[in-house]
Amino acid sequence: MKLCYFNDFRLGVIKGDQVVDITDAVKDLPHRDSRDLIVGVIEHWDKYKVRVEKAANDGKGVALKGVRLRPPVPRPGNIDCMAVNYMEDGTLKEKPAINAFHKAANAVIGDGDTMVLPDVPAGIFEGEAELALIIGKRAKNVSQADAMKYIFGYTCFIDGSARGLPPPGNVFFQMKSRESFAPLGPWLVTADEIANPQKLNIELKNNGVSMQKFNTDDMAHQIPRVIEWLSSIHTLEPGDVVATGTNHRGLNSFMDGDKVELTIEKVGTLHFNVKDEHKRTWARTTRSQHKDKGGEGPHTPQLTGKHAKK
Repeated sequence: MKLCYFNDFRLGVIKGDQVVDITDAVKDLPHRDSRDLIVGVIEHWDKYKVRVEKAANDGKGVALKGVRLRPPVPRPGNIDCMAVNYMEDGTLKEKPAINAFHKAANAVIGDGDTMVLPDVPAGIFEGEAELALIIGKRAKNVSQADAMKYIFGYTCFIDGSARGLPPPGNVFFQMKSRESFAPLGPWLVTADEIANPQKLNIELKNNGVSMQKFNTDDMAHQIPRVIEWLSSIHTLEPGDVVATGTNHRGLNSFMDGDKVELTIEKVGTLHFNVKDEHKRTWARTTRSQHKDKGGEGPHTPQLTGKHAKK
């Protein structure tokens, strides 16, 4: 099943090229407004699944192309992002140590929304294509053997980054948690729809050009280990987002006017735009291309605009 939010945060089920509004079928769940309903649905899925299916089957759909999709989990309690969690097409000689960081939940935007590049002296702005897990039930000290039982579903995720901010050192908070730096969507695919999330093709296109292309089988620490490790540090709650990392070799500069598409096999395609009022520019090269050309540092330097080095 594909669950989504659309228009004024109505909760829906995707059926082919249509979406059926199921908000009224679950409105008895405690909530501040409709944006909270998805967490209640996830937490009480055993009770509400039949009700949701009936509402989706009985309801009248509207054309998906005529609605505005919203983030499928607009208010996650946590966004945990795995750091350096791919073997980079075999270019890493050793498996990196498992690591992660938090991203601000209010950085989330949805399909068709805009990532806004802030007025900060970043060396480059990038977005990492990632498969995201949506946690289905409270998870604390979960074993790898049981880990997959705690996944409610999957969606596409972009980990936006403003790299190279001063001062040098631990700058993950200001690099990762900017507003609009967490595109999520276009919908949530329930776990039963994807037999093997460890074998999914991921592709990011920037203005129609393929930049990142890799498979989730290249993860250094696979999904059961990720859940085991994260849940040993803090309790994961229903609706939490776990971003599983990216292959950094295809990372590329995000600039004003970019139209970005992230497609994950069996999940869907997330679209979003990029806006930069300062019109800063970089070469349109990936990290691996920059390295192959003998460039200094991990990514191409800023060429023009505010904060460019003279």
